[in-house]
Amino acid sequence: MKKKIAILGSTGSIGTQALDVIRAHSDKFEAYILTAGSNADLLIKQAREFMPDAVVIAAEDKYQSVSDALADLPIKVYTGQQALCDVCQCAEVDMVLTAMVGFAGLRPTVSALRARKPIALANKETLVVAGEYIMAEAIKHNVPILPVDSEHSAIFQSLVGDEINAIEKILLTASGGPFRNFTAEQLSCVTPADALKHPNWSMGEKITIDSATMMNKGFEMIEACHLFGVKPQQVEVVVHPESIVHSAVQFEDGAVKAQLGVPDMKLPIQYAFSFPQRLAMQDNRLDLFALRSLHFYPADMHRFPCLDFSYKAIEQGGNMPCIMNAANEVVNLAFRRGEIAFPKIAEIIGETMQRATFTTSPELDVYFESDRQARIIAAEMVDKCRC
Repeated sequence: MKKKIAILGSTGSIGTQALDVIRAHSDKFEAYILTAGSNADLLIKQAREFMPDAVVIAAEDKYQSVSDALADLPIKVYTGQQALCDVCQCAEVDMVLTAMVGFAGLRPTVSALRARKPIALANKETLVVAGEYIMAEAIKHNVPILPVDSEHSAIFQSLVGDEINAIEKILLTASGGPFRNFTAEQLSCVTPADALKHPNWSMGEKITIDSATMMNKGFEMIEACHLFGVKPQQVEVVVHPESIVHSAVQFEDGAVKAQLGVPDMKLPIQYAFSFPQRLAMQDNRLDLFALRSLHFYPADMHRFPCLDFSYKAIEQGGNMPCIMNAANEVVNLAFRRGEIAFPKIAEIIGETMQRATFTTSPELDVYFESDRQARIIAAEMVDKCRC
């Protein structure tokens, strides 16, 4: 029987690659639900190819065009944020891939957990914002969360067979992004076009900018703490420009297990879909002889303060990671629009973390209020930069 998968964010980078996996293994997987934020044209194209049971276009002003375009097919069409939550609870769905970008993924993920749907987690912001809450819900409803991020999939794969053994340290690898060797002076002059030229990975714009600031790696550190039950000081960020070692685990006896492979997100996506089974993949293979050498360097938190903010945020706990994420979403977009300079990204995030209201033990509604308040604070500072 095919595994029926709901893809939240099917038109994004992860979503389209997930459909590549489903296309390659159509005997095992079915795209049962497809959702998009506002990319109606691509959603329509995907729906006509994969024939899902239903699609959701979150942007309500795009609903009619999607509905009209699919009127000749037996595909249900929904719109709005609530519909994203509702489709996660569909009885026929076997797994939910959360590939939405940013804070928007939180509520649908909670909905899927409460419906006891296994999660293939690509939306790291969900765990950054509300990791303690999400992991508690997963335990409460006995729901597995399978990581899709290449680094967390690598850690997960390294732990298979070693679940009972204590982790001494996680070695979380980072490419270093396009500005790995830039000085602080050079960073002050970079443009959005420069930041979007990632040396190794083909990703969406938001995550590519997060990689350039190393905020993405800070998010992944927080995600690793929640997924694998380790403390922040047990996660060491290692800059590895080749992006071949996707991450590693060091055990208490000193042994290190790592997962290596070419930079290709389809492998971790497929592994989350098929776990514990591995399926054939026809893409490029890793050629160790062609590599010749691999390089590893410590991360520089002085030049990339967003990484330092992440450690401080999770150590403080409460809603502070949520505040940090909200500010980052605002300044990330502002930088892409050319409204602020690259150094302002970290400056505004740091100031927002100081000014927003801190809560030690937030409930779900508090995360939404914290997100709203932090966005207002960060947006005000962006506005001042425009003046």
